[in-house]
Amino acid sequence: MDDLRATGKLALWERLAEQDSMPAWDAIPNFGVYMDQVVTLLEQYFSFLPEGGERIVSSSAINNYVRLKIMPAPVKRKYYRVHLAYLLMILPMKQSISISDIPRILPVDTDEAGVRAAYEDYAAQFRKTASFFNTQVADVLGAMEDAPDRSGLSKLALESVLISSFARILAEQLIPLQEKEQAETSST
Repeated sequence: MDDLRATGKLALWERLAEQDSMPAWDAIPNFGVYMDQVVTLLEQYFSFLPEGGERIVSSSAINNYVRLKIMPAPVKRKYYRVHLAYLLMILPMKQSISISDIPRILPVDTDEAGVRAAYEDYAAQFRKTASFFNTQVADVLGAMEDAPDRSGLSKLALESVLISSFARILAEQLIPLQEKEQAETSST
């Protein structure tokens, strides 16, 4: 029974992570929503993220992102497409890198066209990476269907931890190189 439940959760996660969480730019609401609606929307988009007894995002966290200038401030307490796009990029990134590194990756103080371009690039990379990762999940699902045992889950958990560790180390190495490259490009 546990194996069936685990297989179902992995299959659900695979679908959610790859398809549902990164909406197209035009599908992101742009009519101004209040903070509680923002939190609800983000919880729907990222329902595959583990909550660990906590919400995926809180209003105080969003307020901190604004205060830290990681994203623009709301307009008369309302959040629009640009704000939601920033949050859709920030939430997955904060799972892997420190919040202080996020503004080193995301465009800051840019117009809507710049945010749209950054979001569309990010969403495309998100989907590509989710597809790659989901290939690993599919392999485990296939192995569990052929010979149901807990070893597949253990291997996937370990592999996920290792991928996360290596990815964080690589990101910490690449962020300063990216900044150096951008500085060199802008000075020429």
